[in-house]
Amino acid sequence: MSRRALRRLRGEQRGQEPLGPDALQFVLRDDDDAEEEGSRRGSGGRRPGAAGKEGVRVNNRFELINIEDLEDDPMVNRERSDCALPDTVVSRKNKGGVQCGNSETKHAADVTKAMSPEQPNASGKLRKKKRKQKSKKSCTGESSENGLEDIDRILERIEDSSGFSCPGPPPPSCRKHVLYVEHRHLNPDTELKRYFGARAVLGEQRPRQRQRVYPKCTWLTTPKSTWPRYSKPGLSMRLLESKKGLSFFAFEHNEEYQQAQHKFLAAVESMEPNNIVVLLQTSPYHVDSLLQLSDACRFQEDQEMARDLIERALYSMECAFHPLFSLTSGTCRLDYRRPENRSFYLALYKQMSFLEKRGCPRTALEHCKLILSLEPDEDPLCMLLLIDHLALRARNYEYLIRLFQEWEAHRNLSQLPNFAFSVPLAYFLLSQQTDLPEHELASAREQASLLIQQALTMFPGALMPLLESCSVRPDAAVSSHRFFGPDAEISQPPALSQLVSLYLGRSHFLWKEPATMSWLEENVRKVLQAVDAGDPAVEACENRRKVLYQRAPRNIHRHVILSEIKEAIAALPPDVTTQSMMGFDPLPPLDTIYSYVRPERLSPVSHGNTIALFFRSLLPNYTTEGERLEEGLAGGPNHNQGLNRLMLAVRDMMANFHFNDVEVPREDNPEGEGDWD
Repeated sequence: MSRRALRRLRGEQRGQEPLGPDALQFVLRDDDDAEEEGSRRGSGGRRPGAAGKEGVRVNNRFELINIEDLEDDPMVNRERSDCALPDTVVSRKNKGGVQCGNSETKHAADVTKAMSPEQPNASGKLRKKKRKQKSKKSCTGESSENGLEDIDRILERIEDSSGFSCPGPPPPSCRKHVLYVEHRHLNPDTELKRYFGARAVLGEQRPRQRQRVYPKCTWLTTPKSTWPRYSKPGLSMRLLESKKGLSFFAFEHNEEYQQAQHKFLAAVESMEPNNIVVLLQTSPYHVDSLLQLSDACRFQEDQEMARDLIERALYSMECAFHPLFSLTSGTCRLDYRRPENRSFYLALYKQMSFLEKRGCPRTALEHCKLILSLEPDEDPLCMLLLIDHLALRARNYEYLIRLFQEWEAHRNLSQLPNFAFSVPLAYFLLSQQTDLPEHELASAREQASLLIQQALTMFPGALMPLLESCSVRPDAAVSSHRFFGPDAEISQPPALSQLVSLYLGRSHFLWKEPATMSWLEENVRKVLQAVDAGDPAVEACENRRKVLYQRAPRNIHRHVILSEIKEAIAALPPDVTTQSMMGFDPLPPLDTIYSYVRPERLSPVSHGNTIALFFRSLLPNYTTEGERLEEGLAGGPNHNQGLNRLMLAVRDMMANFHFNDVEVPREDNPEGEGDWD
């Protein structure tokens, strides 16, 4: 049985041996003496001295606790053997004339002479252990050095293959995705605090009162205490599939939400906003009703109420997010062809418009990146026509340049007039900053001049409208030249004229600075010199304009309608302007994917009411009391468009319909003569 087990049976504990009067003697010695003492103690096994003697000499005050267990514990023995010196080294030192005058060293020498004959074996074991440990340390050191050398070689190979060995900016793999959205920039208070300070922004929120508790913390909006109590409206989101690192989601409507959607469509057909208000009293978080009523409030100049309704719609949709749906990763997709997903696109776009008008371009830029990341290939709202404007307003020139450099190869961004003019402007404004090195400023200025000359060569019809919008009178040599004259604006295709009008109506004020105008004038003269010299690039750009801009796609028309820029709306083709425009779904895709269809409306002949049939023939929106209980039961989307056109025609007819007053001659004056006084 071991010593530890015997102690436990006796009820004894470590370090409780009876101590004599001279037990605790702390002797100050040199390090060499301590090493010799430790080596002799380790080579001799257990230290002499027990409970029956006068006391225990202690060089370490903690040795009272561990002195009995050193032999039992193999780990402690191994550590102490590492620290102990071999007997041969000690003997050599003694032979060399190393003498110690302490009584402790003499006592240790006497103890070593009186050791058992097993000392050679113990010292041999200690030597073997030390050799093994030295070999282990050397092996581990060599392996770690080899591992570091291997890592360095791998890194050198990667740098050689990728071409990033020279110092500079981090490689693209270390950067964030170009459509990465930051949560803190989705909150407009973050930008307002930077402009006006936290005290001015949060002054009204300082007195914390007991507010209504909302079930979820959201990033897009902040719930308000004035909103109705939130209850799940029947809106949810499900994961369709995941492939190639992308996750495809879709919003879903349950039966209750579908009934509310049918009632909403019937209210829209009635052309009466009060019907939508009545619907919101029963379904306060119905998204399409909130979007449509927001447009009505905006038309009535109630901007605060319109913005509040948009925020409530975003809150309703964010509460329905799937747990795996991420706003910031840039890998989550929503198909715009599904009507349930379009509400989220439109709510984000209208929220972005309010933020830009509020003076928060940085926050609006994050919302624009979020919309673009939901479906970047199709870009259903054509956010590429807007993202450059927001980046310039937010003075985020580096982001605009990076987006252009990464997407130019596969998206041909230089063929859009907004990117063709905004990117050189970003380079020029970047060259005006004083905190950059001189060589970077010169490089940015040179790149800006090169790109603006290419833009003026490709889109010569944009110069004169730009100068006119900036209230700048052009030089006679420029206005009378055939390349920049009136013929350049007239000869460009209608689709290109629409894009140019959209860009100038939105971003012309960014060019009004005197330094920017002088830089533009300098490059216009260089372009005229190239045109007079017969540069072949001029003819190539002219042929490209005739081929590329035949007709604008449907997403550009949708963007123009949402932008509400008068110059661009006036350039829309007639087949677009004659269609009925619904604020909750402008220009729906032709390949829409319907998850459920509205049931057909009951035929009015079945009621057999002649008066109802008469009023229905005059007013298509007329419904009887029995039909009002079944609101929302109507036909498909094609029937709705035809019905809306018919309603507009009937309303115009009734507004223009009036009776002409016909004078009837009096009996007392049949000839109609007399005074008109």
